[in-house]
Amino acid sequence: MHNFLKKIFGGSEPVSKSMALAAIPPWLAERESAAKATLVSGTEEPMNAIRNATAQLQLIVNGISGAEHDPVLHPKLKTIAKNSLPQFVRAMNASLAKELPDDIEDFYTVAAECVKGCINNSRGQGRYLQAIFPEEMKEVRQGIDAIGRGINTINPLLGTYRKEMAGIAAARSLCDAIADLKTDYGKSGEQARRARARLSEITGRQAEIEKELGAIPDDPRMKEIDLQKDALRSITQKRDDAARTYSTLSMTASHVLRKAEKIATRQHHPTEIAVLHHAMDLLSDHDIPDMTQMNDALAAACPIAERMIADTEIVLKNKEERTVFSSTAQFRSDICTAGSSFRAREAEYIQAEKTLSTHPLVMKRESLEREKAHLATMRTKENTTLAELDEWCARTEKRIPELVEELRVKIEGMMGDNVQFQVIDQTPL
Repeated sequence: MHNFLKKIFGGSEPVSKSMALAAIPPWLAERESAAKATLVSGTEEPMNAIRNATAQLQLIVNGISGAEHDPVLHPKLKTIAKNSLPQFVRAMNASLAKELPDDIEDFYTVAAECVKGCINNSRGQGRYLQAIFPEEMKEVRQGIDAIGRGINTINPLLGTYRKEMAGIAAARSLCDAIADLKTDYGKSGEQARRARARLSEITGRQAEIEKELGAIPDDPRMKEIDLQKDALRSITQKRDDAARTYSTLSMTASHVLRKAEKIATRQHHPTEIAVLHHAMDLLSDHDIPDMTQMNDALAAACPIAERMIADTEIVLKNKEERTVFSSTAQFRSDICTAGSSFRAREAEYIQAEKTLSTHPLVMKRESLEREKAHLATMRTKENTTLAELDEWCARTEKRIPELVEELRVKIEGMMGDNVQFQVIDQTPL
């Protein structure tokens, strides 16, 4: 129907308006000031009316508190008056006691609470006083009505003001969001430039490192390193052979001595138990012990096991056990020789490994490898930073026009139904 009537009678063309994006915040500030001024001028009269009505109502209540009721009243009504009047006066004084502020929004809140309390008081204890103080209670109702009319006058003015302020706040928030995004977008370009510069430095240094690492195999000092590696391998082999020999002899002897300890336990020979236990502790030690201690311990423990073997209390199960206990003197010599050899080779290994690891060429290569790994991590980080910046910039390039359009629609709605508004962005990305 609206379109049909518009075709018949015609309609005014929308007014086109435009504004630079940078001019919108000042325009919003002017509109805010105008809205406040309109509210203040529009509410001045009803606020004064409410203040006057409140003061008048207070006088009425004070008058009722000292009023004399009709002496010919029924005794029951006199009792009601005696009980209800003080309660009503106290309740009304409490509702009227709060001072009305100068700020309109605070004023409205306090006035609304005041009139609500007065209405409840009149419907509560006040209803019992209608028959006793009809004229006074009529004046109370009129005073409450006067406050209510003032509030009703303020209500639409305050609603319009709050709606306007909400629109201004929303538009201002959009302006701030657009400005922040533009600022961050400008900074992102500098961040990307610095990231690319760091990447260029990293890439250049990586090329230098690869060149230096590639030259190391042809360095004349590599012959020294190869000789040191050969010596280290030889020492390692001898150390490991000694360790295997020691381990084999140790496990074989420990197995037989453990049997001897169990037999000594059953036979209740505490001295033999202690001797055997000490020998097995040394044999099972993860760190090869001093060989003098080992020889002394085995010299004391082996005869106990030999006696039990001779008495057939212990039966040797395999060739290794028979070999060890066929000549315990030779066994002690062999295991002590293996242990001493291991300790000597271990010391040689530590020294040879230190000599190799501290060779200038080895240290240079390890340093280059550490730097290479660190640079690879840095390069990945910078590439990630650039990718995230590019992604953020793409989102921002799309988001800013969306926010500008939201701002345009918001301001167009604030300007009126017959306005077409356009935002001019003078600083595009």
